[in-house]
Amino acid sequence: MSQKVAVITGISSGMGKAAAELFNQNGWVVYGGARRGERLTELSEKGIHTMALDVTDENSNANLVKTVMNEAGRIDVLINNAGYGEYGPLEEVSMAKAKQQMDVNLFGAANLIQLVLPIMRQQGSGRIINNSSIGGRLYAPMGGWYHASKHALEVYSDVLRNEVKSFGIQVSVIEPGATKTEWSEIAAKTGKETTEKQSNSAYQHIEKAFSMADVSGMPVPVASSEDIAKLMWRAATDRKTKRRYLPGFGERVATFMFRKLPVSWTDAMLQTILKRRG
Repeated sequence: MSQKVAVITGISSGMGKAAAELFNQNGWVVYGGARRGERLTELSEKGIHTMALDVTDENSNANLVKTVMNEAGRIDVLINNAGYGEYGPLEEVSMAKAKQQMDVNLFGAANLIQLVLPIMRQQGSGRIINNSSIGGRLYAPMGGWYHASKHALEVYSDVLRNEVKSFGIQVSVIEPGATKTEWSEIAAKTGKETTEKQSNSAYQHIEKAFSMADVSGMPVPVASSEDIAKLMWRAATDRKTKRRYLPGFGERVATFMFRKLPVSWTDAMLQTILKRRG
C-alpha cells in the first residue's frame, strides 16, 4: 500500500507544526501551508511539502489541493488547523475583525472541505479533522466572535459527518482548551489593545478579568502543541473515530458543565470570575 497523505493547514507554528512533524515522523506524506511562508523552512528541510497558504483565498486553497493531487494522487486526511482569534468586547471589536475570524475559522475550512470531498468520495475513504476548541461549546466575555466562529465550525462538522458517512468519509472535531502556544498570548494581547483603543472604554474591568493566559477564564490544565498533535494523530488513525477529541479531564469537565448546567448557573459562574478578577 502506498504512503498515506495528510494535508494540514496552519503549520508555521504551534499545533499545526507539531502535527506536521508527527505525521511526517510516522511515514506519512505531509502537505501543508501557512500565511507566514518564511517560517516553513525548517519543516521543508524535514521532507514536509510546504507552501504559502491563505485559507481565506479560494485560489490559494485550490492551488494547495491541485498540487497534492498532481504530486501524490490522493488525500487521506485533511486537518483544518488554521485558526484566528481577535478578543475584545462585542461592542468594540470591528466588523472587519469579526468577519475575518469567520473567514479563517469557518469559511476557509469549508472551502477546503468542498475541494477535497470529491476526491475522497472517488477514493471511497478519507478523514476530515476540524480543529475547533472547547470555546466552541462554552463561552466567556471578551471572546464572543471567536466562540461564535468555533461553535459554527462544530455545528458545520456535525452536519457534514452525517452527510458524508455513506461515502466512507469520517469527520472529527478536536477541542483544545488552554494550550502552550502563541494563540493565547495573541488573544490576550488583542483584547487589551481593543479596549485601550477606546479612550473611555466601559469594558476595561472585563478585559482585566478575562485576558489571562487561560482566556476562557476556566481553571483547566494547559496542554502542549504536541499533546494536541497526538489528538489529531488519533483522529486520523483510530480504527473507530470519535466525533470529538478533547485533551484531558479538565476540558471534559468544562464542556460538561456548560452543556448540562442551566444557563443561569454558568452566567453566575462567569460573573463570579469577573468580580474576583476585575
